[in-house]
Amino acid sequence: MSFFKKLMQVFQPSEQVEENSAVQQSQYLPEQRLPVDDLFTLNFKENGGKFLYCESLDELNECFVNILVENDWFETEAQTYETSLYSMLQENNIKYSEVKNPTFFFSGCENLIAEDGSILFCDKQIKNNKANDLPDNIVIIARTSQMTRTKSDGLREIKRKYGSALPSNITTFNYFKPSTNESDFLSYGRSPKNLYLLLLEDL
Repeated sequence: MSFFKKLMQVFQPSEQVEENSAVQQSQYLPEQRLPVDDLFTLNFKENGGKFLYCESLDELNECFVNILVENDWFETEAQTYETSLYSMLQENNIKYSEVKNPTFFFSGCENLIAEDGSILFCDKQIKNNKANDLPDNIVIIARTSQMTRTKSDGLREIKRKYGSALPSNITTFNYFKPSTNESDFLSYGRSPKNLYLLLLEDL
C-alpha cells in the first residue's frame, strides 16, 4: 500500500476503514454458492419453465388438475411410458393407450440439474425419442430429492441407481429456451416447449 493511501486511511472514519477491510478480505474468500434448490429454481424459471411446488400428493394432484383446467386438456390424449402415472390420467378421462395425436407428454425424470435448470431423462421415461419427437406441451413430476448441482452429479446418480444395467438415451431437456451451446453432448434436438414441473417435497 502506498504512503498516500496509508495517510488517507488515518483520516477515514473507523466505519469506512472496516468497510474497506471487509471488501479487501472478501476478494480472497471462496465464492458463495447458492443452495441447489434455489439455483435450480432460478435457472429453470430463467429458461421459461413453469414451476409448481407441492408439499403432498393431494396438492400434486390438485396442481395437475389445475394445469388441465388452464389448458383445457380434459378428455384429450397424453403420451406417457410410465405405468405409475396411468391412474392420474384415468381419473381425468385422458387417453394414454394407442394415442395418435397426444396433446401433452406426461412423465417423471431421472434428475433435476441445478447448474442450468435442465431435466435429465433416459429411455425409461422417453424411450428413443428426441425433443422434437415429443408434443409441444410437457408435464413433468419430480421430487426434491432428485435435485443435483451438475450434470456429472446426475450421471453418477444414474450409475448408482442402475448399476451395470445403464439405460440408453441419457439426455437433458430444457426445451423452454433453445440452447446455443453446441458443445453440450447431453442436449440435442431442442425446440421451445410449454413445460410444467410439479415438484413434490420428499425431504
